[in-house]
Amino acid sequence: MNAILLKTCDKRLFHFVFSTFAQNLNFVIKNIMQSTASTPAEYLASLSDERRPILTAIREVILKNLPDGFKEGMGYGMLGYVVPHSLYSEGYHCDPKLPLPFISLASQKNYISLYHMGMYEGPLLNWFKEEWPKHSKKKLDMGKCCIRFKKPEDVPLELIGELVSKMTPHQWIEIYETMKPSK
Repeated sequence: MNAILLKTCDKRLFHFVFSTFAQNLNFVIKNIMQSTASTPAEYLASLSDERRPILTAIREVILKNLPDGFKEGMGYGMLGYVVPHSLYSEGYHCDPKLPLPFISLASQKNYISLYHMGMYEGPLLNWFKEEWPKHSKKKLDMGKCCIRFKKPEDVPLELIGELVSKMTPHQWIEIYETMKPSK
């Protein structure tokens, strides 16, 4: 699957997605997300009683299914799952001091957001779109690499578990390396 991803990636789209992702995160931080939590536990504790259970459940599914090597932490005011500097010393091209982002999870004002950087195009995105109707009767609400859920009951936890298990840190680094902007 990794070779297919590399062959089907459009470099311009990748640059657009990464720049759009960074811009969207900055917008979210400034205008919507006001979390100053420094740990995932603090973040979850700060959520409303309506959102805390589902974000806790999503987090548990991610942690259960995420391949070894990714690390959990906080980034951009959200729960984040990243490739640590110990595996990829160059870090994120937008800010090399930061680890390479992979998945982020946030409680927004009107929805829950799951950002998956490996899903901007190609076989993984196609797989997800094909699987969605098998797990949900709701219409898929998706941006470039963001899946939005309006209600807690809209979240297909099993599908999220399958999704996060499909790419290792080394596969993500390989894709990122072929697509990141040149210096």
